[in-house]
Amino acid sequence: MAIIGRRNILRVVRDAPPGIYLDSGDQQEILLPGRYIPPGTVPGDMLDVFVYHDSEDRLVATMETPRAMVGEFAYLKVVNVATSIGAFLDWGLAKDLLLPFSEQKIHVRRGHWVTVAILLDPESGRIVASTRLNRHLSHEVPTYAEGQAVNLLVTAKTPLGYNTIVENAHQGLLYHTNLAGPLTLGDKLQGFVRKIRTDGKIDLSLDAYGYRRVAPLTDKIIQVLQANRGRIAYDDASSPQAIRETFGASKNAFKQALGALYKKRRIRFLHPGVELIDKSTLPAGDR
Repeated sequence: MAIIGRRNILRVVRDAPPGIYLDSGDQQEILLPGRYIPPGTVPGDMLDVFVYHDSEDRLVATMETPRAMVGEFAYLKVVNVATSIGAFLDWGLAKDLLLPFSEQKIHVRRGHWVTVAILLDPESGRIVASTRLNRHLSHEVPTYAEGQAVNLLVTAKTPLGYNTIVENAHQGLLYHTNLAGPLTLGDKLQGFVRKIRTDGKIDLSLDAYGYRRVAPLTDKIIQVLQANRGRIAYDDASSPQAIRETFGASKNAFKQALGALYKKRRIRFLHPGVELIDKSTLPAGDR
């Protein structure tokens, strides 16, 4: 049985003037309109399609993928508002996504950008959006491990940092103190779990936590030193933005990596900058 609001692999049943029909698996056929049919498709082929309702409330398929599917969250633009039913969002398909008034925490206007959950309306069975995010986040205690890599969606800026949705399931927080600069709402990032709080919310970092982030960073610092004749102008007094741009890490992670290299007697501090102690790995002309 085809799953509405998700991608499905369905078998081509027959050709027809408007397109081809696919077997939904429950004795129902789903139309794939002609403009989406891959060249050379014949009955019996299996196609990977997204299934949803068209403007006439019929189940149809498309080869396109929306910006988010049922069970996911997305940051979408309001493209129209109908006073009788709600707002419409651009989610990357020909038919815009309905955000009913009943699912709006605060009424939105055309041109607004909103973070929404994508769901099936239990009454109509249609795909709709909701800005009432807490209803659709998991309220089970997260089971992520400390240091685990997770996918994030940035949803709001707060005095402490940025609220995020973790793995389309839980709420998390990226603290300003762990960031090199501002983020953009709607950003999709990879982050790392630092701590799961007693309220179930998750403290996050954009850097691998603990040894997992320091070890690769020490290797990168050594590589940059070797590429620059054993000296670099960066140290623990450098700006967070400069460190992020050059090493792809936060200032805290960079300082920890420098500390690890200093303890191993691999670098010395020049104030400003650092220098490689063992220069035997440098080209002869750079020693």
